[in-house]
Amino acid sequence: MPLIYQHNINETTKAGIWHIEEPEEYFLSKVPLKKDVLHPHKRLQHLAGRSLLPALFSDFPLEEILIADTRKPFLENEKYHFSISHCGDYAAAIASSTNRVGVDIELVTSKIERVKHKFLSAEELGFVSHHKPIPEMLTMLTVMWSMKEAVFKWYGDGEMDFIKHMQIQPFVFNTEGGTVDVQFLKSNNSRLTLHYRHFDSIVMSWVIS
Repeated sequence: MPLIYQHNINETTKAGIWHIEEPEEYFLSKVPLKKDVLHPHKRLQHLAGRSLLPALFSDFPLEEILIADTRKPFLENEKYHFSISHCGDYAAAIASSTNRVGVDIELVTSKIERVKHKFLSAEELGFVSHHKPIPEMLTMLTVMWSMKEAVFKWYGDGEMDFIKHMQIQPFVFNTEGGTVDVQFLKSNNSRLTLHYRHFDSIVMSWVIS
């Protein structure tokens, strides 16, 4: 089991990253496949993400997962709040018995520089532009995208404008990881604390509230 990262955040909340190396049959022996995922690699990502949940909490009831109209997976009895993300050969998950959570994992690539204006405001782009050299800036941009994706999953009801409804506050970027405040303006005006980690070619962000 290539659980390459596990973080016991507190007594009720855990997160982890799985490096997918196993064949599909390995996951099918452990995870019920409830939705029709046709693309082989996307199906593998789907299965690996769900496999992470009982790796974090052994009593996680995988067979009880339902899918909301917004495509957010959930447990009807809310025994656990959880969130899953995947990219490339990696899957990430976070679960909590007490708090709403959101997680996102992303590969760091140069593509992020070309699309940054689609998810960052002029103010956010302003403080990113001070970070050099370029590799560090690309990682920072990926972290900021990942943080907004984590908030989107935490919210769970869809229909969010990544620029209008989420405002990342200026922060000092640490290439290993850190915490960042995000102003959330969709349904109320509140401040969320986002956490991020950087592992070579991937970044992971999560929120608990």
